Amino acid sequence: MSKRESAKYKIDRRLGENIWGRPKSPFNKREYGPGQHGQRRKGKISDFGLQLRAKQKLKGHYGDISEKQFRKTYEEANRRKGDTSENLIGLLESRLDAIVYRAKFVPTIFAARQFVNHGHVNVNGIRVNISSYRCKAGDVIEVREKSKQMVTVLEAVQLAERDVPDYIVVDHNKMVATYQRAPGLSDVPFAVQMEPNLVVEFYSR
Repeated sequence: MSKRESAKYKIDRRLGENIWGRPKSPFNKREYGPGQHGQRRKGKISDFGLQLRAKQKLKGHYGDISEKQFRKTYEEANRRKGDTSENLIGLLESRLDAIVYRAKFVPTIFAARQFVNHGHVNVNGIRVNISSYRCKAGDVIEVREKSKQMVTVLEAVQLAERDVPDYIVVDHNKMVATYQRAPGLSDVPFAVQMEPNLVVEFYSR
């Protein structure tokens, strides 16, 4: 398991956007970067800067994925037929931690990673504790019986700040989700605009 270096809300402030749309984000109070120079007027960002920012934003949204893991995901997307940027989003959304988060079994993507790593999730009846595990269309993801009454799970189901996307079918009474298909960019309920095309340009330099 890779270690996350940044506190999650510092990612928001560093990028200058509330990338998960959470009401607790400090960006809601201070719309500028952290540190003593955070309020400086920003100059024009270069093309490379825009591409780097798009990559950091996408990596951050999925739990601040390590560069090595993110690069491997991009290379897999590039090998596949079709639009690389759409493939990239599909691969990121097929991660087990992303599905657990989208299904509202937990409140945040970071909680989803921990939830999976601690062995609270079954995929097709088998316990999986690897957060980057790639699910396939038709896979059934279930919270294990002994974990269904955890406070974190019960609170997450009630969250009104986000909805379950239509490529995941969820029964919150049974705590079971079915991953229907790999989504495209327009299907994913990002709180801010994501630009995977700029990520493709970044790695294509």
